[in-house]
Amino acid sequence: MTTSTHGDVFLGIDLGTSSCKVVIAERAGKILAHATRTYPLTLKNAGGVEQDPQKWWTAICEATRETLQTGDIDPRRIAAIGATGQWSGTVAVGSNGKPLRPAIIWMDTRGAPYIHRLTSGFPGIAGYRFDKLIQWLRKTGGAPAHAGKDSLAHVLYLKYEEPDVYRSTRCFLEPKDYVNLQLTGVFAASWDNVVVTWITDNRDAANIRYDEGLIGMAGLDREKFPHLMASSDIVGKVTAEAAGDLGIPVGVPVVAGAGDMQASLLGSGCVRPNQFHLYVGTSSWLTAHVPYKRTDLSHNIASLPSAIRGLYVIASTQESAGSSLTYVRDLLFGAGDTAPSYEALSALAGQAAPAEGRILFAPWPYGERAPVEDRDLRAAFFNLSLSAGRPQLVRTVLEGIAYNTRWMLSPVEKLAGHRAEPIRIGGGGARSPLWCQIFSDVLDRRIETVAEPAYATARGAAALAALGTMKVTLSDIGAAIPTGRTYTPQPTNVLLYERMYQAFLRYHARTSGLYRELNASERSRAHV
Repeated sequence: MTTSTHGDVFLGIDLGTSSCKVVIAERAGKILAHATRTYPLTLKNAGGVEQDPQKWWTAICEATRETLQTGDIDPRRIAAIGATGQWSGTVAVGSNGKPLRPAIIWMDTRGAPYIHRLTSGFPGIAGYRFDKLIQWLRKTGGAPAHAGKDSLAHVLYLKYEEPDVYRSTRCFLEPKDYVNLQLTGVFAASWDNVVVTWITDNRDAANIRYDEGLIGMAGLDREKFPHLMASSDIVGKVTAEAAGDLGIPVGVPVVAGAGDMQASLLGSGCVRPNQFHLYVGTSSWLTAHVPYKRTDLSHNIASLPSAIRGLYVIASTQESAGSSLTYVRDLLFGAGDTAPSYEALSALAGQAAPAEGRILFAPWPYGERAPVEDRDLRAAFFNLSLSAGRPQLVRTVLEGIAYNTRWMLSPVEKLAGHRAEPIRIGGGGARSPLWCQIFSDVLDRRIETVAEPAYATARGAAALAALGTMKVTLSDIGAAIPTGRTYTPQPTNVLLYERMYQAFLRYHARTSGLYRELNASERSRAHV
């Protein structure tokens, strides 16, 4: 094995929706080695989506061991560990630290009826009882989403639908915080991650705390929620059991980490206010750090606590990005080993001209969060003709996801008070030069790629580990992340995509009622 000074590299874990990514990075952000493991989703009736936490842990252990092996890295070099992962999920954990049931993840909508019951009333505004809405906005900066995909909705679902599980729960943990429990045996949460329970007072971004009034309003029990700490605080040290599973030394420090949105900003080098980041993975988000707490209720966008103490981050999430592409790929080519790679899909899409056939794709296979919150929306191709082939369909998916991002752009810029340019792009989607150019043309903004974009979020987790052990400063992180190619808008395509984008907006306006009619009745049958 390669030898070097002990304690000079950092392990970053990114527990995504479809896969776990593990990196080992230097303090300057250079990734020395990485590995990925996948795991399945379980779709349930009435909008349920779950995963097995044990499969998460198995994937983390396998990916960590592979990373060490392929990078020829002495495990004793690991100075600290940072974790990130899918946000707004819920793991009900018993007093022995074991899950009481499968994890409910961010796509799950079964708690929506209980959110409606909690939030509605007279006098009301936008579906919220006015006095409750004022409390949430004033203290948290947002409010529970009616789609039922927030952690609060998951906990309420368990309280009313699975009361035995609720009573037996020692702690409700976000997926990333469950990983930290496995690593250290400590029940804790980073305060940026727990915010979507909507029971924390976020007015002081350097001191987030639970609010007894919000907890009482939600009808929850404070003792079932974890101790809070900042993202760069040390949770604990790796236990002997976890060390054996991972193949690393006992006692490595573990920082609290952050949600995937917050970590991706660090991993892309966007550490100062109004440095904009577009992440394109299973889901997608357009975000930036800002120094204040604000809310855009009409677009389901708010600034929530950041991984950086004292700052907020714009939370603007598009539900389905890469998952839309995967879904269409599997329909066109079949799933499994015979399915083409994403590089091959990008090359196929490149055979079609921009907006060829004037086809629209609605990228909403599982509803949408922003800039419109609507769990009834669904995916569709519109304006198909017999001349449309696979290249046109795949390119149309890439364009449709970009149109939805364009829809988020204006409210994000308004909340930030700044024009979003340049925009740094990360996530697996950033590996496609074609898709990066489409984003540049549709958004009419310069797009900068970051080094190893698919691992930017895991790199952000490793950066938090370095920050928490005082091996680097924020300025070091911002300066260290290299950028790659810059994409500039092509004027002819900008004009063409502007017309298509306006058609995309009209498509939504004219069909949203029909989606609601069709899928509300489907939910009713599911509850019978």
